[in-house]
Amino acid sequence: MRRHFAALLMGLLLLPGAALAERIVAHVSITSQEMKVYHEGRLIYTWPVSTAKRGSITRPGTFAPEFLSRNHRSRRYNNAPMPFAIFYDGNYAIHGTDQLKRLGTPASHGCVRLDPKNAKILFEMVKAEGMENMRVVIVQ
Repeated sequence: MRRHFAALLMGLLLLPGAALAERIVAHVSITSQEMKVYHEGRLIYTWPVSTAKRGSITRPGTFAPEFLSRNHRSRRYNNAPMPFAIFYDGNYAIHGTDQLKRLGTPASHGCVRLDPKNAKILFEMVKAEGMENMRVVIVQ
């Protein structure tokens, strides 16, 4: 019992904005252009991302997913592919990109871009665990 409580407490200290019900946390650092994916408080993936380029904004905060779209295309940006999209905060999403060489640098209009292979892994995790059990945490 004591060990279980200590593990939960440690998970909460490591994950800003996390709550006990959140089984999946996608923690995005705008500064390092990196996403860390936690499952039940344990780090399981670290991936390069692209967040907003100059003139655009990826807003810091803690968000809940609003809907999933496996084969989304952007109506705002010339029908651009957004595979394995996890939408949060209105029109913002975590999604796959075909601009793999730009990962690790700011390049988006505000979304969080991932390698499509990684986007699929996260998308399937969220489908399996339920959107209500996931949080997107974006920090400067």
